Amino acid sequence: MALSAMFEGLIYDEENRPLEVGWVGADACYLYDDAGFLRHLDAAGIDRQVLQFFKNHVLENKDVAIRGMLELMGKDDIFTKTALEYQIAHMDENVDQGMPPQARELLKSLGFKIIIDAQGQLVDIQMPDISDIEGLFGASDF
Repeated sequence: MALSAMFEGLIYDEENRPLEVGWVGADACYLYDDAGFLRHLDAAGIDRQVLQFFKNHVLENKDVAIRGMLELMGKDDIFTKTALEYQIAHMDENVDQGMPPQARELLKSLGFKIIIDAQGQLVDIQMPDISDIEGLFGASDF
């Protein structure tokens, strides 16, 4: 269980309705309206599925991704490269790290959506086709 919902505002049901965030005790949940019955789906479990999806995509192009991150950081040393490789290998374990609200808002404004079913299973991730992030409003904040 997690204390926050990493992808708050980006999670939708199969009917394209946004899910709100609620809590069961201290644990964050995505609230899924199932024909009037409000299901409390564990946010950490859903967030892990999304992070695993991203991890798989990054691993498909690991060398290109690491090279790009090193260029963005302005570094090209073995220690930074090793740290990035470690972060990629364990990115699906970082559910409690959260995401800055600005990053969520940028993703939302670009049309990014995570679709889940009533059981909290990842159905689809809709991602915009972005080839040049430099010209995006707010992208310089990241």
